[in-house]
Amino acid sequence: MTFGTDKTFGLESLPGRDRKYPGLKTVADFLAACVLMVVAVPIIAVLAILVKRASPGPVFYSQARLGLHGRPFRIWKLRTMFHNCEWATGPVWSCKNDDRVTRIGRVLRDTHLDELPQLWNVLRGEMSLVGPRPERVEIARRIEAKVPEFGLRVLVKPGLTGLAQLQLPPDVDISNIPHKLARDLLYVQHQGPMLDLRILISTAFHFVGTGCVCVSRMLLAGLGTSARQEMTQVEMPNLTGRHSQSNSISRVNSGANSRANSRAEPELSVAA
Repeated sequence: MTFGTDKTFGLESLPGRDRKYPGLKTVADFLAACVLMVVAVPIIAVLAILVKRASPGPVFYSQARLGLHGRPFRIWKLRTMFHNCEWATGPVWSCKNDDRVTRIGRVLRDTHLDELPQLWNVLRGEMSLVGPRPERVEIARRIEAKVPEFGLRVLVKPGLTGLAQLQLPPDVDISNIPHKLARDLLYVQHQGPMLDLRILISTAFHFVGTGCVCVSRMLLAGLGTSARQEMTQVEMPNLTGRHSQSNSISRVNSGANSRANSRAEPELSVAA
């Protein structure tokens, strides 16, 4: 299988797919994106100001991703990393606690608000609201060399949200690819209005929950250095005392066990 062509990639080998639904879904995606853009544009404007104040560089970030049937397109996101952070490494996955991510970028990534500009890709017909996440062209080729079935994901349009995105964490290496691929192929074969509706409702709950957690963390993060020092002063004596008490108990238990073992040992006799 080769990316970047218009072949169907064995579409006939996946029975059970509704051939008519993708056309209806495209119309529904366009109408839904029009409504969502009305709400998203003011939010994007506010976030763009925060991104610009957080670090120098452009507000928006564009990448080449794989779309339907492997055709590349440019995806748009709010920038969450320092500008030109990949000039030395080339295209690589982001990892946990990635030091390339800005402070506001971490919040945007946790809440997925950085992906709001992708509604423009939905309006252009390059993406859907629901589907497998579009992978970077360079990384996709590396993955397909080790996992040939990875190319089957491009049988449908990539999406803002999907089954794999909701059930599994973001990729940091290739070891997680088979798990996500299984969910993506399940969606490819069984996509339909009810499955899409369930994924969208689940996404809404996930977004609200994640947003609440991020707000909670930001509120508590403002305690300041003095508050953290006070907590450390309270914690250290207690931790030291517990450690000493634990060591004393361990020594007592060790002595008791040694005496018990000495009493339990049978006397050895040597035959004359």
